[in-house]
Amino acid sequence: MNTGVRITAYAAALAAAFGAAYGVGKGVGPVNAPASSRHAAHAAQAAAPAAGGGHAGHEEGEQAAQGPTAGGLQISEGGYTLALDTPQVAPGPGELRFSVKDREGRKVTAFKEEHGKELHFIVASRDLTVYRHLHPVRAEDGTWSTPVDLPAPGAYKVFADFTAAAAGAKGVTLGADVSVPGPYAPAPLPPVAPTAEVDGYQVALAGTLDPGKAGELRLTVSKDGKPVTDLEPYLGAYGHLVALRDGDLAYLHVHPNAGGPGPDVSFTATAPSAGTYRLFLDFQHRGQVRTAAFTVRAGGGQAAPTAPGSPAAPGSASAPSAPSAPEAPGVHSH
Repeated sequence: MNTGVRITAYAAALAAAFGAAYGVGKGVGPVNAPASSRHAAHAAQAAAPAAGGGHAGHEEGEQAAQGPTAGGLQISEGGYTLALDTPQVAPGPGELRFSVKDREGRKVTAFKEEHGKELHFIVASRDLTVYRHLHPVRAEDGTWSTPVDLPAPGAYKVFADFTAAAAGAKGVTLGADVSVPGPYAPAPLPPVAPTAEVDGYQVALAGTLDPGKAGELRLTVSKDGKPVTDLEPYLGAYGHLVALRDGDLAYLHVHPNAGGPGPDVSFTATAPSAGTYRLFLDFQHRGQVRTAAFTVRAGGGQAAPTAPGSPAAPGSASAPSAPSAPEAPGVHSH
């Protein structure tokens, strides 16, 4: 497992499309991205190609001053295309079906296994209040399918994170839009807070998320005021972190640094740009996977550190916990 994980990013063509600018904040600070930019983004595609795609966090190389390149902004990249059979689904329980096609339009049937899966599949609402980390199953003809429960009408985006088994193939993250028909009222982005709660667990966030500069994010898991020291491996790691940039949902997927089974799970991450991000931490304890969600600002500065082995950052006990995102991911039994 890599210890210094670097995030993919993208070239900032959306700024030209919407004229929206993100402010530069300090660590985990106030959110200032305009809501209009977040909810307008679902109608546009990024004009600039996203080189490198997902999994760039596992590769070495020079980092541009503006940050690495993000994945998920294109439906086609590196000779592969994400083809949705179900671009629209009804609210509630349903099924998503898709395939990955090569340059000749053939369905890809061979993938490299990474972190226990051939393909990692994420679904998120455009307002970043719904998040699903799903595990689709591939049929012999290359068609993938997975159950999904999207609770409300609106605009959603799916991400397929994979590496084809073809010689020379590199990891990419492809993105495509899915809609749920019906009256749509985007929810406001949950506020910035240093702690989040899910199913009785408290997760404290400390560290920095800086544009163009590697920084450490440390998440500390506790329950009933006591540190959780027996986290269980989930997909080969003690935690998985996905970050989505507010506005265009640029996809950033990192894996933890070397460490034990809690209470701390540490990540090294580089943001593609200044702005507001939604972080989703998957962790497993007592046979169930839970997801803690945070809203953060990328822009430099240091958040209050978490003392080794402590369940929360100093002073964070009095800080308000981040409210649970509406219809955020619940418990996945394994």
